[in-house]
Amino acid sequence: MLLVALTPIMGQADGDWEITSASEQAVDRGLEWLARNQGPAGNWDSNDLGVVSYGALAFMAAGHLPDRGKYGSHVRRALDFVLQNAKPSGLLNSAEGRRDMYNHGMAVFVLSQAYGMTTDKRLGKGLDLGIKLILDVQCDDGGWAYEAIRKARGNDLSIAVMQAKALRSAMDIGLDIPDESVERSLQFIRARYKPYGEADGIRYGNDPLSERPGAFTYNGNKATVAMAAAGAVCMQEFGKYDDFRILRSVDKVIGDIEGEMKEKLNPGNIPFDAYAMNYVAQALYQVGGQRWRDNYPKVRDAIIEMQAKGGGNASDGSWGANGHLGGKVGQCYGTSVAVFSLSIPNRYLPILQEGEARISKRRSK
Repeated sequence: MLLVALTPIMGQADGDWEITSASEQAVDRGLEWLARNQGPAGNWDSNDLGVVSYGALAFMAAGHLPDRGKYGSHVRRALDFVLQNAKPSGLLNSAEGRRDMYNHGMAVFVLSQAYGMTTDKRLGKGLDLGIKLILDVQCDDGGWAYEAIRKARGNDLSIAVMQAKALRSAMDIGLDIPDESVERSLQFIRARYKPYGEADGIRYGNDPLSERPGAFTYNGNKATVAMAAAGAVCMQEFGKYDDFRILRSVDKVIGDIEGEMKEKLNPGNIPFDAYAMNYVAQALYQVGGQRWRDNYPKVRDAIIEMQAKGGGNASDGSWGANGHLGGKVGQCYGTSVAVFSLSIPNRYLPILQEGEARISKRRSK
């Protein structure tokens, strides 16, 4: 299945407004925390392979590759830990079964990014098996269950978007993903979009629903910032750039940046929570244009402001996940997502270079 490895094209920020000296310093301090807290096996006091993968992603987003750059050994050890703990089936989860596809989707996404930036053939087998498993356990309705089992119905959008991101990332590095699997995934994602409120007369497309506010949801009910952002990201990843659900959902995210994010900032923790911020930053970047220019600095500066500080403090340079994960594993996840979000303007990762090519024509709009 594996076809080709890509040589990364080193990107650069659009201007000084994207990357500041403060954001660069925050990234440096975050990477220092990840480096000094990584265990000898390559993990961070956790067998959650998705979280360990995101530790590697943070280093890669800042330009460090396996055995290359200041933190090259840290990237390699994290990726090795993930590969060494893969199940014979290809499943990348060592935690409880209900976390099968969360950890698996995150890990496959990161492995594909690493493969796209290197010629490391060790990643090939893990990717082949990992993608095959995602395709094999896709549910009949196009979604995925929490456990790596094919069922009639998938659980919710939070698990589906992780597999969709993994599939899109795999396509970018040359893996053959069946069109039918992509279409069923899109069908599941669209079904989790919910219109609400009265028509506002601002059309986002030709569908009558586009006249009403709305956003992607967890399971078809309440819209959250995490699901609004995640759904918008996946629609764009699969090339549905003109779907009105994208801008409607991103505008929901922007409203939450102005409201919920500012109201609930928690020092030492990433704004919103690590899961949500992972998609918020990507959604803004992918939609581009004035929405990116106006709102990314707000997110960036809030992340910087919340970073744990204190030279003698063991948490110095980190961010907590601000959600369900605590302790060092929560700090690893929060710090990894924070560093990734602050590093997006570097455009080092293949997924960001692909996005840049797709959205550059819209940046002036």
